[in-house]
Amino acid sequence: MWAKYQRNGIQLMKYWKNLIKKSIALLVVMQGALVSQEIVHVKVKDVNVPIVFEQSTALPIVSMQLVFGAAGSVQDGMDPGLARFSATLLNEGTKSLGAVGFAKELEQRAISLSVHAGTETLVFELGSLKESFEYGLEKLQSLLKEPNLTKQSFEKVRTMTLGSLSRKMNDYDYVARTALNGLMYEETPLAHPALGTPESIQKLTLEKVSNFINTHMDLSNAIVVIGGDISQEEAQKYAKALLSHLEVGAPRELPHAKPSSASKNLVLDKPSEQAYIYFGSPFNMDANDPDQYKARVAAFILGESGFGSRLMEEIRVKRGLAYSAYGRVSVNRSSSKFSGYLQTKNANKTDAIKIVKEVIADFVKNGATKEELDQAKRFLLGSEPLRTETLSQRLSRAFMEYYRGFESGYYGRQLALIEELDLKTLNAFIASHPELNDLSIAVVTDVNASK
Repeated sequence: MWAKYQRNGIQLMKYWKNLIKKSIALLVVMQGALVSQEIVHVKVKDVNVPIVFEQSTALPIVSMQLVFGAAGSVQDGMDPGLARFSATLLNEGTKSLGAVGFAKELEQRAISLSVHAGTETLVFELGSLKESFEYGLEKLQSLLKEPNLTKQSFEKVRTMTLGSLSRKMNDYDYVARTALNGLMYEETPLAHPALGTPESIQKLTLEKVSNFINTHMDLSNAIVVIGGDISQEEAQKYAKALLSHLEVGAPRELPHAKPSSASKNLVLDKPSEQAYIYFGSPFNMDANDPDQYKARVAAFILGESGFGSRLMEEIRVKRGLAYSAYGRVSVNRSSSKFSGYLQTKNANKTDAIKIVKEVIADFVKNGATKEELDQAKRFLLGSEPLRTETLSQRLSRAFMEYYRGFESGYYGRQLALIEELDLKTLNAFIASHPELNDLSIAVVTDVNASK
């Protein structure tokens, strides 16, 4: 009877492997047949601005992003929250129409237009039906030419930001995560919360914000991401029309903040019924490292996969110390790190931290198992079509390939690399990253309750 089950299991595994291979091949063929992703350029004022383009006629829509590099919170300098504040102010419409009037004109034609600042970039995002796109582009042009940089709008955004920060003080996940960044990135822009602090927001002036906006929106640091039911020629025409309103500027270097290799600990005493534990360590990998697919598999096994991950199995399933435990690897141009978190009873925080350290140490020393690798492959390969379903997803992926220095189609080719990855190669990669053990830990807890 056992032999029969074993034979059936082997046949099932063979069937699954063949299905994965066919799915990968079909996905590649479909992407080649249905969409066309390209990197082209348009020259504006003697600057060659890259355009990430995809034509997709599935729906009569057009999506555009105007991305400015080295313009996110890494550029805050001595004013934490400056980039995020500037992006919020840019969402207040134009000086002539105001926030309400500008929003009404967009709403009447179902046009979405927003601005947001990340860690590294400042992004204007425009989306609409094809028939309304040129009108939306005109609105975006007017926003670039005359943003609503008035005292009234500035004070409105300051009040909103201070209110958000006030609410964040009771969000202990936010408090612990912010404290961890302070430990890992001490004396770098990433040590400060991207939203800023009450003190830094109070010190901001309209002049500082206006200067940030005027000096970080330029041709030399611009990338256009555009796609939908338009031709490449139309995309270049729209991009050129939009970019013509920008000054040339000068290329900016994106600063790189390396997480501290010194293990640091911080306990914050708050009236909390749970201990919020955030942990992180350096992860020595560049944004354009071709071994990223190995990191993706390793991180999935260690902490990204939820149930079935090492952290979840050891902390929740075996010991019942937390409802969930999570860990992930983030590889960006400005920084690369491993980080994770969990919540547990105040009285259990010491045991939970001990287990986290032991799990990571064992993972670095002994690596993954064959069963864990097979499970990771099944999920990562099987779920891949879900990551490229929409135009937005595909454009985002194409942009990240260009932005991080990969050739077009790299993330798609990762599938074959993951499928071929063997256990020995994976474990050699894991062992080559002992810096995962250099954990810094921030805890928000009720100190008296845990005694």
